[in-house]
Amino acid sequence: MRNSGFFGGPVQSNRAPALASTRSELYQALLAALIQARKDAGLTQVELAERIGQRQTFVSKYEVGERRLDVAEYVFIAKAIGSDPLRLILSSKA
Repeated sequence: MRNSGFFGGPVQSNRAPALASTRSELYQALLAALIQARKDAGLTQVELAERIGQRQTFVSKYEVGERRLDVAEYVFIAKAIGSDPLRLILSSKA
């Protein structure tokens, strides 16, 4: 059985759990909520990319976990979708 910390990362003695991974359960839940919000808003990756001034590949890469979003990007993208970032976080399965 794998021993995991509060944020879904591995337990590392007395240090905080590793959060840099796009594979943590918390990050995956937040990302799933963001993707669902995009779909619920009826936006394609291309349309969202245009709203945030990026290419479609930017959206694709963070949605599949090849690129990690920081908090500021998450908030900016949630607002571009028309969602409240805090509500998305609270509604996620995190």
